[in-house]
Amino acid sequence: MHWKKLGHIFAPTGESSWMHTHAMIPLAEQVDGDLYRIYFSPRDRKNRGHGAYLEIDMRDPLRVERVHENPVLEPGALGCFDDSGALPNSLVEVDGRKRLYYTGINLGVTVKIRNSIGLAEWDEDQHRFVRCYRGPVIDRTRDLPHFVATPEVRYDGIYKAWFTACQRWEDTPGGPKHFYNLEYAESDDGIDWRRDGTTAIDFADEHEYALGVPRVLVDGGKYRMWFCSRATADSPTYRIRYAESEDGMTWERKPDQGGLDISDDGWDSEMVCYPFVFDHQGQRYMLYNGNGYGLSGFGIAIQDR
Repeated sequence: MHWKKLGHIFAPTGESSWMHTHAMIPLAEQVDGDLYRIYFSPRDRKNRGHGAYLEIDMRDPLRVERVHENPVLEPGALGCFDDSGALPNSLVEVDGRKRLYYTGINLGVTVKIRNSIGLAEWDEDQHRFVRCYRGPVIDRTRDLPHFVATPEVRYDGIYKAWFTACQRWEDTPGGPKHFYNLEYAESDDGIDWRRDGTTAIDFADEHEYALGVPRVLVDGGKYRMWFCSRATADSPTYRIRYAESEDGMTWERKPDQGGLDISDDGWDSEMVCYPFVFDHQGQRYMLYNGNGYGLSGFGIAIQDR
């Protein structure tokens, strides 16, 4: 299972006040036939994340058909969990309602972030996502005291979520350093979650310290996950990894399969991160970010079978 990179799709030009830099965490939604809407998170002039989308035709996926001119999700009110950014992560459609799970960015003092997971729902009349609640639906708890972020949510009779969960912070000469892996939780209604700290994928070794943006597909009787991670030794910047599971809870990494590495030069030569994997017309594709955590935008790869 290997990937062939097709090329770069999009990065902001810096002309817009709200879509000023970055195009982080792309996720694809089929609109009709070959037409796909790609949601992503740009940053405004104050460095706050928003929700945006553009459209591509999969017959020529490197050509952008149009970029929607207005944000579809904006940072929350001052003092709320998402006042420094609202980053779209995962779409789930149940009973005709399109829900968006997103990362709410909240800046800290002793540590740089204390993020949580929010929920919004698509309003066609307003052509945007509207918050279901002013507060998060997955957050720190009495027993799990650190931040959560970047959820992947699926529904198969119950809601299942895989997401980044910070385990601890450590003081280092360079400042506080976070250590976050991937956690699993379930919910009957997608709002109230049974979070007991179940680890989906843990650190591979003492060098790995950051796992994020899990993407899960189910096929061939298996759960398949793509995610990104970084380590102090072999990959100080993000690389895309792959794992498999029989039940969605216990995972086995496949270090020689399914991942994606950096290019020799260009927009993804320093980092590859934030994957989104989807199938179209019998082919499997991956959207992903490159250098600068999405500063250089996102591109697409196809599974080379």
